[in-house]
Amino acid sequence: MAPEVAGLPLPLPAARALFYLVTMTPPLHADEMLAGLCRWLRAAGHDCSLAECGEADSAVLARARAEGRLLLTRDRELARHAKAHGLPVLLLAGQDLDAQARELSDRLGIDWLHRPMSRCLRCNVPIEEAPAERRAGLPFALGRDEALWICPACARLYWQGSHVRRMMERLRDWAGAGGANELEEGKGTAGAEDEPKRG
Repeated sequence: MAPEVAGLPLPLPAARALFYLVTMTPPLHADEMLAGLCRWLRAAGHDCSLAECGEADSAVLARARAEGRLLLTRDRELARHAKAHGLPVLLLAGQDLDAQARELSDRLGIDWLHRPMSRCLRCNVPIEEAPAERRAGLPFALGRDEALWICPACARLYWQGSHVRRMMERLRDWAGAGGANELEEGKGTAGAEDEPKRG
C-alpha cells in the first residue's frame, strides 16, 4: 500500500520525496542553469541529478517526479509548472555559487560535509575502491599507500590531489566548519575544477 499524507495515498516517488523532506536531505534534481551547484552537491556527497542541456521543461519535471526528487531551479516559470503539478521545488534566488550554497544551507539544511568526495562528479554514482590492476599504467606516480577510487558507471578514476584540499576548504567554508572532516578523509577527485563539465 502506498504511504498516505492527510489520508491521501501518494505515489511512491512522491512519498519518497516527502519522506526525505521531513527527515533528511532529499534526492535532488538541478536544472541546467545550476550545473555548477549540482557538481558541488555531488562533491559534498549528496544525490543530485542534472537536467540535460536544452532539455524541455516537461522532461525535467517528468524525471523529478519519476525519481522522487526535489527540483532545484532559478527558473520561475519552471518552478511555477512544478508547483502546478504538485512536485516539490525550491526556487533559488542566489545568482552566484556562494550565494546558492548559503541559500541551500539556510532553506534546506544542506550539510556540505555530508560525505565529501564519495560520488562521481560526472555521473552522480557513489565511487568505489579501484581494483589493484587499475593502478598499473596510470600517467602519474601513485604511492603504494595512496588510495585510488573508481566510478562503477563511467570508470573515471579518483585520487587524493592538491585540488581536493581546495575543494574541502570551500565545503568547510559553506558548512561553517574549520576542522577536518573525518568521515571521508583521504578521498579525492580527478580533474576537479570550479565549474563542471557536462556529463
